[in-house]
Amino acid sequence: MQNNSQWLAQVHSDGVNLGIKELLHYQSKTSLLNLTPRKAVQAKLSGGYIAKTKGRGMEFDEARHYQPGDDIRAIDWRVTARTGKTHTKLYREEKERPVFVLTDMSSNMQFGTQLLFKSIQAAHLSALIAWSARKRGDRIGGLVFNQYQHLECKPFTRQKAVLSLLNSMIKMQRTAKDTGDTQVTLSDALARLRRLAHPGSLIFIISDFSQLNELAKQHISQLSKHNEVIAYPLSDPFEHQLPNVKVSQRVTLSDGTNRQQINLGEKRTEQAYTNQHQAHFEKIEQTLTQCKAKVLPIDAGSPLEVQLDRFSGRKKK
Repeated sequence: MQNNSQWLAQVHSDGVNLGIKELLHYQSKTSLLNLTPRKAVQAKLSGGYIAKTKGRGMEFDEARHYQPGDDIRAIDWRVTARTGKTHTKLYREEKERPVFVLTDMSSNMQFGTQLLFKSIQAAHLSALIAWSARKRGDRIGGLVFNQYQHLECKPFTRQKAVLSLLNSMIKMQRTAKDTGDTQVTLSDALARLRRLAHPGSLIFIISDFSQLNELAKQHISQLSKHNEVIAYPLSDPFEHQLPNVKVSQRVTLSDGTNRQQINLGEKRTEQAYTNQHQAHFEKIEQTLTQCKAKVLPIDAGSPLEVQLDRFSGRKKK
């Protein structure tokens, strides 16, 4: 079995900084996700997917050599002029079913103790979702935010939509540690997502949900009324249990601004810490479930492949 350093090298990641190579890695991992709709699409003028057949629809798919019987109105004159051979435009019959990914890369996500920062794991999962949607032919859009700004990616079917989302996450990770006043919150991002997402969308929310207040809950509940919402609460193993040490010691924790000291190696402290944080994460899951979201917890301490295989195994039982 690979250790952490071997896995990080394989996916071209250092666990802290975000690069395009590690996000391209998930283009070959789309079998890990099943994006088939689990409930009827709510949009009045749309179906549940983009059809595999090609015809005179709204979404341009590709240009190919002209064949006898093709509609001359569909001739692609630019490609014909460039190649010297007659080409016809093909269209994908679009049955609206956009996929939206909301990715939290704010300062509270810039934390990790074993494998990846939570923000990096969030980016990996977002990339996997985007590539899976691209493979299915679904329209992919997203909204990436940290405490300073947000970036919106409108839904398209072409690969450039995926690359736009990937580059937005890279940019957001690089600016996540800038100094400045906190302005953008989870509630703000969810409010913007409500304006972007049309009824019948598949929505993924990837965050540690540390800002899951009443307003955020209202936004998620409203999104769930007309869309399929899947929430991935992200955490780090350290947030569930303190490390085991042989000798009691006092350590200092810091988020870059605030400092806190904690005792390691004391059973009473360890149990109180575990109980407190277990209650915290259970409350998040219960709240998201009450908002009618499907909840799939993910941690930053192991590769996505391992965790998503576990989810698949649960379904098969």
